[in-house]
Amino acid sequence: MTDFAYTYAQSSALTRRPEGDALLLAAYAENTPTAGAACFFRGQLRDPWLTARGLTTLAKVVASRFVPQSAALRDPIVTAGAGRLRFEAFSSCNGVYARLDLGPAALDGEFVQSGTTNVDFNEPMINALSRISRTEPVRLSVGQQEVTLERAAGHVTERKVTLPERWLRGLTAAQDYLSRMEERLTMSRVQATQLLHSLPAGTSRTDTYLVLRGGRPTFAPVAAAGAVRVGGAHRLRLLEGLLPLGETVRVYATPDGQASAMLLTLGGGQEFLLALSAEVNRGFSGEGTQLETLAEELPAEWLAGANNLFHSNETFNPTLFGLTHDLSPATVTRLCAHLSALGLLGFDLRENEYFYRRLPFKTERILSLNPRLKNARALLAEADDVQLVGVGAGGRTEVRVRGTDVWHTVVLGGAEPARCTCQWYSSHQGQRGPCKHILAAQLRFG
Repeated sequence: MTDFAYTYAQSSALTRRPEGDALLLAAYAENTPTAGAACFFRGQLRDPWLTARGLTTLAKVVASRFVPQSAALRDPIVTAGAGRLRFEAFSSCNGVYARLDLGPAALDGEFVQSGTTNVDFNEPMINALSRISRTEPVRLSVGQQEVTLERAAGHVTERKVTLPERWLRGLTAAQDYLSRMEERLTMSRVQATQLLHSLPAGTSRTDTYLVLRGGRPTFAPVAAAGAVRVGGAHRLRLLEGLLPLGETVRVYATPDGQASAMLLTLGGGQEFLLALSAEVNRGFSGEGTQLETLAEELPAEWLAGANNLFHSNETFNPTLFGLTHDLSPATVTRLCAHLSALGLLGFDLRENEYFYRRLPFKTERILSLNPRLKNARALLAEADDVQLVGVGAGGRTEVRVRGTDVWHTVVLGGAEPARCTCQWYSSHQGQRGPCKHILAAQLRFG
């Protein structure tokens, strides 16, 4: 697996000033030069103490590791645009996605231009955030090369950070799940806090279901009508320090139970989102839920045009976008899938719309970040690796596809979803996207 190395023109540093210390977090935007860095946002935080609590919770997510063999912690992505600042991160095991959104009501300043970068989250910084009081003024600026938090604090230095490929894959899967989620219930601060305290001690190794009993949310070991499946419910303890500060908590889930999320309204234009993968040992980076949509390539000029349009608009509603530009829903879905496969699109649950991340526009990453799709196209490069066996009643198509050691049988069409005899399909039953054999068969005969 390849990581993208980020080299900085200067180190992050916290220097003392008469009006307060300035925390300068070095950052890097891959597709922009290091000279003449632009400022994305500069201004004052209206409730810096609450913002610090949100960022501290985000840091807890980054440092969390629910699968022992997962890689070391990484650093958050910051996006400025559409009057908002969004701080995003994954747990080190990639099974938890978190985002702190600071809306216009949380910020007193100006957005000079839109942009995306990544910054360091380390212990000295976390300690600095924990010292922010309820009354002290805090100024924040976000740019291509640095994020500056002006307050009285200690000293911290960071020189280099890497952005792994699995984070880009995770961004694609997370936004796909979020875009398909439905709101299931709303809890008050008291209800949410009591619910979290009811979690059994230790690690949950089985599915837990969030249900309503007598109008009261509670956890249950078995599903019931309208229940929300929460895999690895102990991961919700990441919200312990933030739930008592929230106004309301909205619970969302995908119809198929493959992901769930809690959205905390913190007040003052601040929101915190925590999304969980279906199982503890299942990270967002390996889902492949959009592979079938990505299988059919789009003209490069379409992607470039859509990228430029979203680059300027920063947010969009797919339905309105399709109507405005006279595009079919299927075409809009494919555009969204291809751009999100590059990490360019995120999804806002409350607004029910996509937002744009200004990451590098490199279409070759679609294949590099989706090895199953790349392998499927490699199978098609060999004339005899994908063979039609026959077409039966109801459009049922049987295909033989060469595997590593044996031939696999793929069945397309008919009343049932596509299936394959390979080990991947046997293990996941299509819940983590199609295998390379199904993709190859669909590309040739679908």
